Amino acid sequence: MTSETAHRLVDEVAGASAERVWGVARALHGDPELAFAEHRAAELLGSALDEGGFEVERGVAGLPTAFVGRAGSPGPAVALLLEYDALPELGHACGHNLIAAAGLGAALAVRPLLPDLPGQVLAVGSPAEEGGGGKVFEVAAGVFAGVDAALMVHPGVHDWAWAPLTAQVEVEVVVRGRAAHPTGNPTEGRDALAALVQLYTTLAALRPRLAPGSDVQGIITEGGVATNIVPDRAVARFGLRAATTTALHALVRRVTDTAHALAAATETTAEVSTPREPYAHFRPNDTLAAAFASHFPTPLTPPAPGVHLGSSDIGNVSVECPAIHPFLAITTADQSDHTPHFAAAAASPRAKDVLHAATAALAHTAVDVLADADLRDRAWREFHHRAEAETTAR
Repeated sequence: MTSETAHRLVDEVAGASAERVWGVARALHGDPELAFAEHRAAELLGSALDEGGFEVERGVAGLPTAFVGRAGSPGPAVALLLEYDALPELGHACGHNLIAAAGLGAALAVRPLLPDLPGQVLAVGSPAEEGGGGKVFEVAAGVFAGVDAALMVHPGVHDWAWAPLTAQVEVEVVVRGRAAHPTGNPTEGRDALAALVQLYTTLAALRPRLAPGSDVQGIITEGGVATNIVPDRAVARFGLRAATTTALHALVRRVTDTAHALAAATETTAEVSTPREPYAHFRPNDTLAAAFASHFPTPLTPPAPGVHLGSSDIGNVSVECPAIHPFLAITTADQSDHTPHFAAAAASPRAKDVLHAATAALAHTAVDVLADADLRDRAWREFHHRAEAETTAR
């Protein structure tokens, strides 16, 4: 099969299934499910892959709502990534209904070509991007071993060729003191909440001095049970971000050292832990990004300098194999995601148009990767060059 024929067939299949793919996006949008509890979404998507000729393995990486659909033969491999978890109270205000539908539609569009194209397509269902990191577990389980390109898109407020995503982790701090009556025996008490508040304000004062891309944002989740008892236990969670994974590890050490120093100064103790594995920073791949952009109807630009839009577990995939994560605008730049406005935009007519274009562009990029050994080689060379540069910069 010639490349021209393959791309023509992709357009035909993607066009024929466009309404069905939009129906999936709308169904997910109307039935949002939270991290690690996306049972109906996983069943909907997995069943569609079953019907489309994929062999679907469910419960991947020990996660009930994770799955991998496989089709093709040994050789080069492309992974199309599907996200489908929603946000508490806001539903699909990050547009994961569109991410899932685009990945599904692209996988179904490439499937009929596989007898004549070398290699394999994986449709990877990855839960809990918003909290917990399904892809982190999938990377550890070897899902992306042997994959030459991991492809996904993300709806947003810009048309950017790649994602300026920072490394991120949550840190939990438990401060323990000594209970006492605030007036009966105040000198016997060691106020855990007061110590934790000092930590909170110290870290807040630190924020303006952090390097670009770095941040510390905290909430106090436990602060005592009654006003007539000096709290002997207080708990906070801090979200830490940094431009690189190495910088994130340094920031975790800084927060940890600060917590222990304040505990010593207040005669309390502090326990610092990270409840889940960190999200790595996203490692871009201009080779694959350019391939995707060549198939997308709207021009895609590099991200604005100095802008960091957030963090995602796609970062952990991007340091395992070449990956793309373009942002595609479904609403205006004066609005952000994680808002009611963006939730509505994820089911809008503009979102439908972007979904159709993204589905086709993902499928065309997958065909490019499978059919073009030179493209794969250039993507891997860039991947290793960036990895070496990151190591040198440490």
